Amino acid sequence: QVQLVESGGGLVQAGGSLRLSCTASGRTFSDKAMGWFRQAPGKEREFVAAISRGGEIYYADSVKGRFTISRDNAKNTLSLQMNSLKPDDTAVYYCSQTPRIAFFASRDYLASEKVYAAWGQGTQVTVSS
Repeated sequence: QVQLVESGGGLVQAGGSLRLSCTASGRTFSDKAMGWFRQAPGKEREFVAAISRGGEIYYADSVKGRFTISRDNAKNTLSLQMNSLKPDDTAVYYCSQTPRIAFFASRDYLASEKVYAAWGQGTQVTVSS
């Protein structure tokens, strides 16, 4: 069973930056698409960013231009660089992984929680105003 472990969350002032990392167990990381989702208090979990096997990258409109998702298949890691953070970015951030998937996938497909089979435990990001 795949395990995903996130790190890098914390407390930061508005305008600051954080970098989240996710390390996956298993030997088939490159065969999977990866995503970041977040859940704010009292709200449903929402899509943040995703990267396909082929390297296509998708973002939620709310983070486009501020967040950067990347993956390192040699190290089984997924990262999320978050810049210009806002109080509205405060949430628990979750790393997620699909089952083995086609090389390319659409934004609509990767933005759906339903396609992800493995989830990390979450890491708290708090942005103060």
